[in-house]
Amino acid sequence: MPRNAVLALVACLLAVAAAVVSFVEGNWLGVVWVLLAGVTSNMAWYYIRRQRAARG
Repeated sequence: MPRNAVLALVACLLAVAAAVVSFVEGNWLGVVWVLLAGVTSNMAWYYIRRQRAARG
């Protein structure tokens, strides 16, 4: 797996954890964390697909 994909997945997991903590505390800022998790998830898929396409 490409390094960029791994970093994007780590960022996604951290954003999900931050969203959970934020919602548990009753803070609506968790919506931003959920959106960030979506963006980083899409980035990870992009890098994985790009590597697969480069292989042939």
